[in-house]
Amino acid sequence: MDFNNIISLLGGLALFLYGMTMMSNGLEIAAGNRMKSILEKLTTNRFIGIGVGALITALIQSSSAMTVMVVGFVNAGLLQLENAVWLIMGANVGTTITGQLIALDISRFAPLLAFVGVSFIAFFKSQRLDAYGTILAGLGILFMGMSMMSGAMEPLRTMPEFVNIITKFQNPFIGIVVGAVFTAIIQSSSASIGILQALAAGGVITLPSAIFVLFGQNIGTCITAILASIGVERNAKRTTIIHLAFNIIGTIIFVIIALTTPFEQFMMSLTPDNVPAQIANTHTVFNLVTTILLLPFGHYMAKLAYYVLPILPEKSNGMVLKHLDFNIFNNDYRLGSSAIANTQLFREIQNMLDVVQENVNNTFDLLNDFDEDKIDLIEQKENYIDFLNKEIIRFTTMTLSFELPASGTQAIGLFLKVASDLERIGDHAMNITEHARVIYNSKDYFSKEALAEINEMNLYTEQILHSLQIQDFAEFKGLLPRVDELENAIDDAHDRYSKAQMLRLKEKACTIENSIQYSKILTDFERIGDHALNIAENFDEIQSTVQDLRMLHEMNQLQPAQ
Repeated sequence: MDFNNIISLLGGLALFLYGMTMMSNGLEIAAGNRMKSILEKLTTNRFIGIGVGALITALIQSSSAMTVMVVGFVNAGLLQLENAVWLIMGANVGTTITGQLIALDISRFAPLLAFVGVSFIAFFKSQRLDAYGTILAGLGILFMGMSMMSGAMEPLRTMPEFVNIITKFQNPFIGIVVGAVFTAIIQSSSASIGILQALAAGGVITLPSAIFVLFGQNIGTCITAILASIGVERNAKRTTIIHLAFNIIGTIIFVIIALTTPFEQFMMSLTPDNVPAQIANTHTVFNLVTTILLLPFGHYMAKLAYYVLPILPEKSNGMVLKHLDFNIFNNDYRLGSSAIANTQLFREIQNMLDVVQENVNNTFDLLNDFDEDKIDLIEQKENYIDFLNKEIIRFTTMTLSFELPASGTQAIGLFLKVASDLERIGDHAMNITEHARVIYNSKDYFSKEALAEINEMNLYTEQILHSLQIQDFAEFKGLLPRVDELENAIDDAHDRYSKAQMLRLKEKACTIENSIQYSKILTDFERIGDHALNIAENFDEIQSTVQDLRMLHEMNQLQPAQ
């Protein structure tokens, strides 16, 4: 194999990998919005789950992207672990489509495909045609790379040293290790199998030499999901364990079959003169049969994941994020990230709202019963509110730079506004705390009438903040009118209490200093209502901006499959 062959091999490999990346990116863009509507069809039925997983993976041409998306969905709470089993099984079936496309050997049409694809990109100003053009151009470049690699590797057939290495692949252990390591390095089973097919097309390798490498490639593809699970919560890590277990179990089964039955001869007999097709067919049979065999044991695979990573006793959360996971930005796959980011923001906002409401209640309580220890607790929670606001700002900033669909990013920007309003409510709670301290230190206490009004203020704020505490996206509907009604009631109460306080001051039932503190509390009370209304308006706009919130709600309600 001379220097020109090496250059051709490297160039062909570059074209092949780049073409696959182009095709995958184009398919992700074209299918991204549809993907969510497809997932909307997902039910607790295992067969539909497998079909959905296979279909999405076939569309995006990457089981790695699909598995990373599933890990993210489980981590965000959009998907239960038991249902993720079926999606992972389907992803392993769907990934075989790439090998089958390569086996069709449409290399002679590759330049035409590339030309048509580039024409779509260059001459039309349509996002849809641009995506389709990227798919066609990527497919054409992929096959041109395949042809270059196959031609460059033909001389290897007559090299005794290389033939000797290839024969070692017939050892199950060596073949599996080589396939797993090579796939882990390039992080794509589709690409590694395509390269294996290129070797076969060049006459360098046969199915008996490739079969154990092929089995190992199914294990190596798990590396992407393993990397994606680093730093996520334990349930998402269990998803990766299921993916790895599926492929290891399948490899063990097929190694036994290959060693004890004429399986190789049977697969070769289906397409005797087409080794790339033999490899593609073996890959398809591996994933189909493994899925069928493991289908009745899906629950046990989930239990195995819990056995490997058991549930840990809950620890004090302290100043930590409960729902935001910055690891979604650590992979190259965008599919599903918008849904994950929106859901995580929604839940962290609700966590922030819980803390804010608790602080508001505690500050009003101080006006009735001042307690220095309670102030320490209020200040700790105020620091936590500020921490959450800063982290939400950081998360949304990273999300908005992550090239997500426009509808998803619009909602993310609105969640940022909600966090800002919650932080301001927390500030008003701290203002009331300071007023309570001033009153306590001056011993100039409120009258019974003023305290009764303050208790009513507390009741109003509790009602309006409680109305914002919703469990899922479905409750956005009808929220704004309820909050608007409560905000109007707060404005009316503010006017009534102001007049009552002026009357008390006129009748000398309170001091001027006392009246000043009361007026400031009234202002904070009214501002809390204003910010609560802002939050409700943003929630309402989120509902009209993101059309797939209903799907996310339904996915969140999924129960374990029967």
